[in-house]
Amino acid sequence: MDDELNTKLKPLRDRIDAIDAQLIALLNQRAAIALEVGEVKKHYNAPVFRPEREQQVIARLQDMSAGPLAGDHISAIWREIMAASRALEQQVRAAFLGPIGTYSEQAMYEYFGHAIEGLACPSIDEVFRSVEAGSAEFGVVPVENSSEGAVSRTLDLLLQTQLVIGGELALPIHHNLLTQSGGLTGVTRVCAHAQALAQCQRWLSTNAPHLERQAVSSNAEAARLAAADPSVAAIAGDRAAAHYGLQVAYALIQDDPHNRTRFVMIGKDPAGVSGRDQTSLIVSVKNEPGAVFKLLEPLARHGVSMTRFESRPARVGTWEYYFYIDVEGHRDDAPVAAALVELEKKAAFLKILGSYPRAR
Repeated sequence: MDDELNTKLKPLRDRIDAIDAQLIALLNQRAAIALEVGEVKKHYNAPVFRPEREQQVIARLQDMSAGPLAGDHISAIWREIMAASRALEQQVRAAFLGPIGTYSEQAMYEYFGHAIEGLACPSIDEVFRSVEAGSAEFGVVPVENSSEGAVSRTLDLLLQTQLVIGGELALPIHHNLLTQSGGLTGVTRVCAHAQALAQCQRWLSTNAPHLERQAVSSNAEAARLAAADPSVAAIAGDRAAAHYGLQVAYALIQDDPHNRTRFVMIGKDPAGVSGRDQTSLIVSVKNEPGAVFKLLEPLARHGVSMTRFESRPARVGTWEYYFYIDVEGHRDDAPVAAALVELEKKAAFLKILGSYPRAR
């Protein structure tokens, strides 16, 4: 049986080996050209990472493919190819909410590829500070969750910072209950980020109501605590389980099976037009009747679709709000540009957070 199997497999494996040889030669040719691109960018002081260009490359290849590779496969493969080429030009660093093993770290690798150098930060504030100070070229921060809504601290910092949003990623969030033993014997409390506890509250109330719930700075920090104390369980993902040597007591405990968190990539350089973009804004309105309607009317008149509308208190001691708005299109697209000109005249305050490729 083994001889017959090997006989049938050998010619197929020989063909794969021959194709692999062609692929490695072509990839090295591509990398050599990427180095030339890097030299041109250095001469003009242009940024190494251009999210709109990478989005265009992936979209074009997805359209070209007749299968069997699906669009997600092509995106994952070329993200790593481009990340490796980028690292040959210049090592790029991205700050993320640490410690190692968080969903923010996972989002960083899925967006930038594994050739990125990660900088783990103890808080979202420190992610912003690291990019502003130049310790990292980019930051990865959660902005909203499909179950629990906006991440308030990120919204507040986006209002204050001079950094711009250059990209986004919607990451499926799969929560596991992790312990040292893989069971709950002797476990008295469960630790996780406050949002993770909220996303699993129904499961916890039904299946582990005896566990004290404790909010900590991140799910990876919860995993670190569980690795040091057998009486602690952590809610975290597979990456944290592997890094801290924990066992899965219960898998996929999130209340919403389609739970996702949207992350945005912040940096100093604005993204160019990719052809499939989104623009994020913060606005406030004058205190007058119909102010919000007047604010949004230019968007409708210029045919600009609004995909998100979130309000946050202005925190100035009065009943005033900032509105966080996402619209389809780049700020340089004619309809969006025209709407923004009118919007600025009508708004008491307007800040453009960035135009960037939409998550596919």
